[in-house]
Amino acid sequence: MAAAETDREVPSALCSEFLNFSAKDTAAKWLQAIDLPKEVYQHLARYVPKIYCLGPNLNPQSEDLLAQLLLQAPLEWYLCGEEPSLGLAKLEQSNQPSQLCGHVFKVGEPTYSCRECAADPTCVLCMQCFLGSVHKEHRYRMTTSGGGGFCDCGDTEAWKKGPYCQKHEPNISDSSQEDPLANLSADMIARTYNIFSIILKYAVDMLTWDKEDELPQGLEPPERGDTYYCMLFNDEVHTYEQVIYTLQKAVNCTQKEAVSFATTVDRDGRKSVRYGDFQFCEQAKSVIVRNTSRQTKPLRVQVMHSSVVAHQCFALKALNWLGQIIRYSDALRRILCQVGLQKGPEGENSSLVDTLMLCDSKMWKGARNIYHQLFMSSLLMDLKYKKQFAIQFAKVSHPVLMLVVHRLQSDYVKDDHDREFSITDLSVQIFTVPSLARMLITEENLMTTIIRTFLDHLRHRDLQGRFQFERYTAQQAFKFRRVQSLIGDLKYVLISCPTEWTDKLREKFLEGLDAFLELLKCMQGMDPVVRQVGQHIEMEPEWEAAFTLQMKLTHIISMMQEWCASDERVLIEAYKKCLTALTHCHSGFTDGEQPITLSMCGHSVDTIRYCVSQEKVSIHLPVSRLLAGLHVLLSKTEVAYRFPEQLPLSELSPPMLIEHPLRCLVLCAQVHAGMWRRNGFSLVNQIYYYHNVKCRVEMFDKDLMMLQAGASMMDPNHFLMIVLSRFELFHIFSSADCRKRYNRENANKDVVQQNSTLIEEMLHLIIMVVGERFAPGIGQVENCDELKREIVHQLCIRPMAHSELVKALPENENKETGMERVIDSVALFKKPGVTGRGLYELRPECAKQFNLYFHHYSRADQSKAEEAQRKLKRQNGEDSALPPPVLPPFCQLFASLVNILQCDVLLGMLGAVLQWAVEPSGGHWSESMLQRVLHLIGMALLEEQQQLESNSEDNEVTFNFTLKISRPGEAPSNTPSILALLETLQNAPHLEVHKDMIRWILKVNCIYIIFFACVLLQTVRDKDKAERKRKAEMARLRREKIMAQMSEMQRHFINENKELFQQSLEELDASTSASQEHSPSSWDSALVCVGPRRWRAGGSERRQVVTCILCQEEQEIRPDGRAMVLAAFVQRSTVMSKNRRRPPHNPESYDPLFMHPDLSFGTHTGSCGHIMHSHCWQRYFEAVQAKEQRRQQRLRVHTSYDVENGEFLCPLCECLSNTVIPLLSEQPGLSLWLNTTSQQIKALHSAQRKAKPTSKYYSLLNPYSSSIKEMLTTFGTATYKVGLKVHPNEQDPRVPIMCWGSCAYTIQSIERLLVDEEKPLFGSLPCRQDDCLRSLARFGSACWSVSSLSTVQSHFVRLLSALVPDPQVENSPCIVDVDMFHLLVSLVLSYPALHCQDSSGLSVDAAQLHLLHLVTVAHVVQILLSSVPVELTMEQESGEVEREEEESVGLLYNTLKTHLGSSLREVSSGWHLWRCVKTGILPFLRGAALFFHHLNGVPAPPELQALGAGEWEALCAYLCLPSNLLQLYYNHKEVLEPLLHYPRESNRLIELPEDYSALINQASSFTCPKSGGDKSRAPTLCLVCGTMLCSQSYCCQTELEGEDVGACTAHTFACGAGVGIFLRVRESQVLFLAGKTKGCFYAPPYLDDYGETDQGLRRGNPLHLCRERYRKIQKLWRQHSITEEIGHAQEANQTLVGIDWQHL
Repeated sequence: MAAAETDREVPSALCSEFLNFSAKDTAAKWLQAIDLPKEVYQHLARYVPKIYCLGPNLNPQSEDLLAQLLLQAPLEWYLCGEEPSLGLAKLEQSNQPSQLCGHVFKVGEPTYSCRECAADPTCVLCMQCFLGSVHKEHRYRMTTSGGGGFCDCGDTEAWKKGPYCQKHEPNISDSSQEDPLANLSADMIARTYNIFSIILKYAVDMLTWDKEDELPQGLEPPERGDTYYCMLFNDEVHTYEQVIYTLQKAVNCTQKEAVSFATTVDRDGRKSVRYGDFQFCEQAKSVIVRNTSRQTKPLRVQVMHSSVVAHQCFALKALNWLGQIIRYSDALRRILCQVGLQKGPEGENSSLVDTLMLCDSKMWKGARNIYHQLFMSSLLMDLKYKKQFAIQFAKVSHPVLMLVVHRLQSDYVKDDHDREFSITDLSVQIFTVPSLARMLITEENLMTTIIRTFLDHLRHRDLQGRFQFERYTAQQAFKFRRVQSLIGDLKYVLISCPTEWTDKLREKFLEGLDAFLELLKCMQGMDPVVRQVGQHIEMEPEWEAAFTLQMKLTHIISMMQEWCASDERVLIEAYKKCLTALTHCHSGFTDGEQPITLSMCGHSVDTIRYCVSQEKVSIHLPVSRLLAGLHVLLSKTEVAYRFPEQLPLSELSPPMLIEHPLRCLVLCAQVHAGMWRRNGFSLVNQIYYYHNVKCRVEMFDKDLMMLQAGASMMDPNHFLMIVLSRFELFHIFSSADCRKRYNRENANKDVVQQNSTLIEEMLHLIIMVVGERFAPGIGQVENCDELKREIVHQLCIRPMAHSELVKALPENENKETGMERVIDSVALFKKPGVTGRGLYELRPECAKQFNLYFHHYSRADQSKAEEAQRKLKRQNGEDSALPPPVLPPFCQLFASLVNILQCDVLLGMLGAVLQWAVEPSGGHWSESMLQRVLHLIGMALLEEQQQLESNSEDNEVTFNFTLKISRPGEAPSNTPSILALLETLQNAPHLEVHKDMIRWILKVNCIYIIFFACVLLQTVRDKDKAERKRKAEMARLRREKIMAQMSEMQRHFINENKELFQQSLEELDASTSASQEHSPSSWDSALVCVGPRRWRAGGSERRQVVTCILCQEEQEIRPDGRAMVLAAFVQRSTVMSKNRRRPPHNPESYDPLFMHPDLSFGTHTGSCGHIMHSHCWQRYFEAVQAKEQRRQQRLRVHTSYDVENGEFLCPLCECLSNTVIPLLSEQPGLSLWLNTTSQQIKALHSAQRKAKPTSKYYSLLNPYSSSIKEMLTTFGTATYKVGLKVHPNEQDPRVPIMCWGSCAYTIQSIERLLVDEEKPLFGSLPCRQDDCLRSLARFGSACWSVSSLSTVQSHFVRLLSALVPDPQVENSPCIVDVDMFHLLVSLVLSYPALHCQDSSGLSVDAAQLHLLHLVTVAHVVQILLSSVPVELTMEQESGEVEREEEESVGLLYNTLKTHLGSSLREVSSGWHLWRCVKTGILPFLRGAALFFHHLNGVPAPPELQALGAGEWEALCAYLCLPSNLLQLYYNHKEVLEPLLHYPRESNRLIELPEDYSALINQASSFTCPKSGGDKSRAPTLCLVCGTMLCSQSYCCQTELEGEDVGACTAHTFACGAGVGIFLRVRESQVLFLAGKTKGCFYAPPYLDDYGETDQGLRRGNPLHLCRERYRKIQKLWRQHSITEEIGHAQEANQTLVGIDWQHL
């Protein structure tokens, strides 16, 4: 009680103070004060605790109001010296607005980066600036902000061109250089300075305050109560669930409150969870700590005095206030910057800004966010202070080893908050500004600092000083992830390459490079592997950390090389430094390697003995690779040719250069050959990443370059001998008779297989060393040639989408591949249809650039490309050889590489492989080996051809391959020449595949070989041709002979069986004429589907025979036969609803007899059209149930169907179903039966009146077999259960009503669908829908037979009373509140229950017609009452017939008007009325035609099977109505004398904007409706009604039928009767939901310019609405196929089943 008292007292005490308080007087008092800080502090000490934190439930509105009046107003008075609103307005007027936009992004807001003009990808524009800029017409990237960055509009360094939008375009006249302070008076400057320094110091002190129970000096409250808060802080370790569970235990709150606490803690970083005295809060703290300290460190909790919390709350408010005040004037911003950066009394790094940054890791999320935003709007927006702040930031955030080692990055590394909430995240705003980055490199030595800090944090090294990640603890892994952000900073610093170098920049960059080489030296050779022999490796070694580091550094290594390439002096120095580093690494690498000498083909070389398969080998060689990159740059920039004296090229030892890269490539080859299987997956993964597009630029590609560099400086024979030795194949090729010996060597089968693969890999490597010339600097090419070649080879595999190509190409540091510049020169774009995506296809003329041994092909790619290219050649009628393409010439530095192709060692190897191929009995060779040899020979021939062509007269050609391959071996062995072997192979039967290639080589060779070889070849060819021609001729003759024989036999057969043929023709004639008599087209009787004159099938009734899909038996459909059923799916629907706000009805008491015209809820029945016996279906369904029960409880995942709800999949098409509809024969049988039984019924009448009907009479009345009756009940109950959401109950009187309603609703929805798709009424429906409608209509007319007669009769009486007033029926609805089509269907289908007891002899047909007439007139009246338009002045000329109609409409309208008086408006024009009636009633008549067509089985007239003008007349005729409907009224006038708009428009999904960014913008301003203005993390748009929802979050969960569900699921039940279609805006993804457990994702209707969707917005291409795709989604919805679509998706993709859809 006491607590409540004090709560009430405080505000009243405040009120009196508040009334007596004057901000103006307080400010005046401060102006006189001697010690201003003391005065202000006293004021704050007095008022802050009285305004903030007065109890457990905070009231932010009143707090803000009081703070404004009591705290902020005096500050503003003091600052302005007058009424603040006037003073601030003056400031704003005199202010020159900044050219920088500086808009700070909210979470999820769209940002735009121009891919052509941005200095780097971090330069972005907000939506307003983008739309007003030139970049709108360029190629741009659109992303959503994570929050926290700001718009770079107006920053000239951020844009290569177009830095300003229209709004921020600078004014030419104003001299923007002048000091903004010039406009302020000295007095104002002094006051501003005073107040800013006091408030900023106060805020910094309070936010960095770490005592829980006392306040800084001068802020102690006058009186102090025992009131404390138990404050819970956020960390990134504990999960939501852990926090919620702990809070429920600790502070006895409900689940909902705990969720709300956890959400706030996650959002703001802290939240008070209990308020009271110290003891009370301490107790909660101990429970929380105890409960969360078991697995990890406990949650951080503090018990803080309420006055401390109050001052911290106001400190945040004060920072916000400063941010708002400085917006009025740049001068105020400048003063705030001075205050913040002014050094404190402690000297270095003691300004207020430094203090905030250094204490960053101690603050909570909310506080960090607020002061980061203040920094952005002040320090980063003021160009003068931005540099000063950058220096402080760099000092504080990267501890300089030489200076005081400051703590900031180290703190961040230990901090447990995400980087986006850490001050280090501001680095992107500072380091990406080129001028700041250069300044920080030269003045603060930033590069060296960052790298040293990084090295400092990674202390795990082995004996050689290399990084060791093997035994990494979780803590170290966490720290390693944190340290990686430093690499990000380094990337930002290097991102824009300098165009002008100063000596100072050179010096500092090279210092930074030294530090970088130290880092790379620690990586050179890390994570070495040794081959496991004997047994499998026990534990997979840690390999990911090293690769993560490599991936992070990839772009930095590339950028370092770009920086080096931009200045010759830097490049030369860098090359020397790198070489020294590599030599240093090698000196420590000796693994006890002994020198040996290798000899072969008359050459010998000195090398070392080293086996990759026995020694240590590492895949990480960044120093070698950096040197390879720099070596190629020497050639590209021509430094190697201009300053050779400055380069240590003569000192290089080529064998040393190639040693490690070669080992690495051999390791890959051995892994391919299966020699390292026992080393487990870690090695396979490393090899995969080594070749992967993310790493290969600085790994595999550079190793190949290093081999090329080394080989270009060596004797090619020596190079190849070393390669053979490292591949462990030297012994095979070096022996004198290797060609024979290898065959006879009967080694272990595995070893033979391995050696074959190794030989293939080694030949492939030689092809790559000689053939890969597309890197600028190695070959004479441009950058774009390399890119074109990549694209050509990707498209040689298959046509690809834009996104696939982008993934297959390496990105640079700006996330660009450069593809768009060159793609059109090598490919053609094919647009997509309604599904699929746009594809690029290779231009035919580019196919000749195809190289089967392209170095970036994986094995799978290579075989696919080979197959595709051979197929293409066959289609074009060419031979299927895939010869090597013509290559560009090498650059001078690499020119000697071509000699590898003609050196003795290679020729020896080629000869050996060809010899093995000639005698393949040993089986020690493979076709791929031969293929590679042929490719090498082809390459050499083309090389020789190029040299001959480009050679001038006087030079002697040094490349004479043809001569060498035609020379046989030396005397003792006399081996045949390579050419001779090829000639032999050309006719070898086992080499059919390679014939074309060999023929191509020999053909190219002919150019150089002596004439007789040409002649010889030609004769072989001619012989071959002549032989082929002869064979073809013989085949043609044989074919002709067979054909002649066949036609002769046919003639003979017909002659023999003449009579038979004659007979069948006559029969055919007769049947066609007979069918013409019965056919509707013989217009002796018009086609009428209702009433006594309706069309009947002539002769006997048609038999309908169907086949069961389960047992394949045929069965005739008869009333007394076995029941046949259709699989069907009944669902609630709001697709046609015109009122989504109607509250759902109470299922127990709701009476569904009359459907309201707004159709707010309906029941729709759909079917896949597959037919089964009822007993087969029951067996099948029981089996499904049994299977479901057998699945163990714990393994129960959701399936795509819910057996407990009666769902199953159609056994044939797996379509989701939840019931079956019985198939019934046509009605005439029933009416005959009724006539025959009418006598018995008469006799029963008297008995009927005396007693309730018993089963005896009941059975007499029922013509159906028991199985059909059972199925009638089954379907009826299912419709009732689903439609009303109740438990099944066969006896409920509402069962038949729900069935009639479902029949009517389904027909209405199909009729609308046909209109929307502009299809005719009949003949265009798929047969499954036709069957479904027929079964529904007939079921409706039979379902009374399984209900209680009296129930159905009473329904009929009530239904009729809506049209014909009946004094005995109470509360009949108003005519305007009834949907007439539902009424018609219910009346017609319930009438037989009355008729069966009727002896008057009136036929059912007559009754149907009268009911139709009655309802039609009612509908006309309904239309006139509700849908008459405002008159238009335009009057149409009408024909004679129409005149009559118009007059009668006018008469009826006036009659209504006399009854209803003034509620109807005056309408004089009959033409308008008639047009309005006609359009309004058309949907009703079309629905009626569909209904009676299916009910009575009357064929449709041809006019209604096509779209055309005569629809109205044809409909009226078919329905036996006069075409002037008002005759109905006037003919029966005496009987009938007794607000939704018609026609009802079809519902559409909402209109979506053309440009997707408009949606993102809309979503970014959407706040969660429940958590007080917080941004929603997953804003989701309902496409049915346009509501934006906060999906997938705890805050917006609601309870539905006793279960917590997310906002989307809850919305589907309110808006879509359980079915929902949503667009997840941040993910650009469509979400389909059905019920609580079913859902799937669907492709969004937004495509980029390449015809692709971008789910997850990962690529960032601009997206535009594709109307066809949106129409497709709309069609799915209108057809009620969403549930079916989800079912199919879940069956196809099992992962969808495991998602908790109800939480979305």
